[in-house]
Amino acid sequence: MKILLILILSISFSKNIQAGSLEALFDSYQQAGVITPKAEQGKLLWNKVFITEKSKGKERSCSSCHGSDVRKSGKHIRTGKLIEPMASSVNLKRFRDVKKTKKWFKRNCKWTIGRECSVQEQVDILKYLTTQ
Repeated sequence: MKILLILILSISFSKNIQAGSLEALFDSYQQAGVITPKAEQGKLLWNKVFITEKSKGKERSCSSCHGSDVRKSGKHIRTGKLIEPMASSVNLKRFRDVKKTKKWFKRNCKWTIGRECSVQEQVDILKYLTTQ
């Protein structure tokens, strides 16, 4: 019985940490001027194909490495490195750290679309990833 109670409390605590982190993340975007995150826009951007000067004519999208089903693991198209699922529903480690999340947005947007994503684009993608 004690083990069951500890398990339930740890799961609840873990979900509360995740929810608090997501709230902090969305709050930081709201302070930057984003009013309404749009999951559908995030999904469109996630799957949009870009060809940039840096990609040397090769097509890139978020789904190229992370996959179309964000609840499953992905694989980096250049390095082959495994990428854990992006959906916070299956990967509670996602989006716990605001600074880390923004760092990865900056790096991956530059690599994928050839520029930093706007704040609106970031929050739309984040909304999409947190609703899957």
